[in-house]
Amino acid sequence: MTTVFIAGSIAIKRLHQKVRERIENAVASGLSVVVGDADGADAAIQDVLASLNADKVTVYCSGETPRNNRGQWPVHQVFPLAAPGTRAFFTAKDIEMAQDADYGLMIWDSKSTGTLSNVLELLSREKKSVVFVNKAQTFVKVASVADLRDLVTYMSDHARMKAEQKIGLTKRIAALGQVQISLPM
Repeated sequence: MTTVFIAGSIAIKRLHQKVRERIENAVASGLSVVVGDADGADAAIQDVLASLNADKVTVYCSGETPRNNRGQWPVHQVFPLAAPGTRAFFTAKDIEMAQDADYGLMIWDSKSTGTLSNVLELLSREKKSVVFVNKAQTFVKVASVADLRDLVTYMSDHARMKAEQKIGLTKRIAALGQVQISLPM
């Protein structure tokens, strides 16, 4: 069964109608959905899924209990070695969602390094993402490093600087580029 990892920036509290339609299409197509438990976009995604009575949903959380589970769906717990509450603690569940999904649907505020890391993680596993860039109200397909480079052009200089500090954006993109160059054609 095809599984889609749906996630987004914590700063996004309401989903654009175009995103809601994509989620509706995923549910109508019988896709399985993995979603995180954070406030912001994750909670809004869960609200849409609950309103659709979606039943092929799994909520991933780091630790014992999800922060949000609006549809009372099954929970996949991840127990990272990182200290509770840290970035690494919460990132562990995202890495497992990227591993378990076939592709991603991301809702991005053009700043969030968490959402951008999800796109990077999926791409490192040779999985595609469709990213809704909230401020531009458009979808960007990310299936290659070139697509990823196009995506990050939506970031402000300040957001890029933060991404360099938090996730080493340039090095991660370069590493992905080296992997893609070495793959057999």
